[in-house]
Amino acid sequence: MSKKDDESNRLSARVARYAKVGANVGGVAAKVAGQRLFGGDGAPSQNAQDLKAALGGLKGPIMKVAQMMATIPEALPAEYAAELSQLQSMAPPMGWPFVKRRMASELGPGWKQRFARFEREAAAAASLGQVHKAEALDGRSLACKLQYPDMQSAVEADLKQLSLIFSLQRRVDSSIDTREIADEIGMRLREELDYTLEARHMALYRAVFENEPRVRVPEVERDLSTKRLLTMEWLDGQPLLSFQSASITERNAIAQAMFTAWWYPFSHYGVIHGDPHLGNYTVRDDHGINLLDYGCIRVFPPSFVNGVIELYRSLEADDRDRSVSAYEVWGFRNLSNELIDVLNMWAGFIYGPLLDDRVRSIADGIAPGDYGRKEASAVHAALKKYGPVTPPREFVFMDRAAIGLGGVFLHLGAELNFYRLFNETIANFEHTRLEQRQTEALNRAGVPLPVAR
Repeated sequence: MSKKDDESNRLSARVARYAKVGANVGGVAAKVAGQRLFGGDGAPSQNAQDLKAALGGLKGPIMKVAQMMATIPEALPAEYAAELSQLQSMAPPMGWPFVKRRMASELGPGWKQRFARFEREAAAAASLGQVHKAEALDGRSLACKLQYPDMQSAVEADLKQLSLIFSLQRRVDSSIDTREIADEIGMRLREELDYTLEARHMALYRAVFENEPRVRVPEVERDLSTKRLLTMEWLDGQPLLSFQSASITERNAIAQAMFTAWWYPFSHYGVIHGDPHLGNYTVRDDHGINLLDYGCIRVFPPSFVNGVIELYRSLEADDRDRSVSAYEVWGFRNLSNELIDVLNMWAGFIYGPLLDDRVRSIADGIAPGDYGRKEASAVHAALKKYGPVTPPREFVFMDRAAIGLGGVFLHLGAELNFYRLFNETIANFEHTRLEQRQTEALNRAGVPLPVAR
């Protein structure tokens, strides 16, 4: 088969794929709308299962979007979030003939001579690409992250399916206006396609943590990297879940490293890792962590960072006016007194462990499966009564990172004084110093400066 025929077949398969998923998701949406309009007896749980079935045959970006939606509290009804969270993001890896063609297209026909060894089997496969272990000519171990073909068109088509998912959400529940959520997810997912941007993010994080031994960032091999191929230092480590039965001292050490990896860059540089997924880091023998994936990095204007800290201080002092000001800095608009109370309810849950000056677990005696359920249910009920509310786009990955990190601490069963850890991180915070530090670091790494709204 010629390369042209191969490309044509892949295009035809992709067109069929989108037609199928569009019809399936649209069919579920129509079913739910009909039940609501005519008073049918469709069960939410069954509708959620139908939606998962409509998406479940896909192994590409739409899986990443669906799972992302499942981690944003109340962006979807609980039944939908529960089903979507079970979707598997692991894509079937490309075979060796395909890998050879892709590598040749990125590094040229003599690409094999640029490595001492390149493993045929993928070490890991995910929604946008796969990783192969290799050896540099000087003997160093490398990780080669190779993007699947046609991912840009796949992402754009799958983001259109996201609009159908949100359409379904609005027909079921209009308490949250999801327009800015959709815009934010689309922007971040498109950024993940650009491995040159990810390489710059890695350079930024290497500079941020150059004096922090608990967090290690891979070094990029720029001569072996392109927009669709990212070659970096291979870092050895173990999955976090393999430490669940370790001693509390070891688990607490890992948790402290994770806390630093997320909150220090945010408070000092206005940047946060938006995806604390278990596959995005490994644990070293010294209980420090390797932070591996930088596709989902969110850079915030200094004013937003200031708003996050102001909201924390307002909750600490029980100062309602200060809370309102912080929400406005975040980007919330047209807030009634009732909506402010609802937002404070959720903020009290998110910030809760950071406001409690004692050694404790994140859940603090609540069963992990029930953690946050009561608060989310109360918030949702109040939003249905007093909403809708439009979460600003900056809220999406801030909230996702906080909840994802909390999930890590739950897995570890860590017991720490989160209050002291957080206050040490934000000690001596000054808006102007952050702005200067952020500008210098981003310019040095070649990362675009954030645009304040």
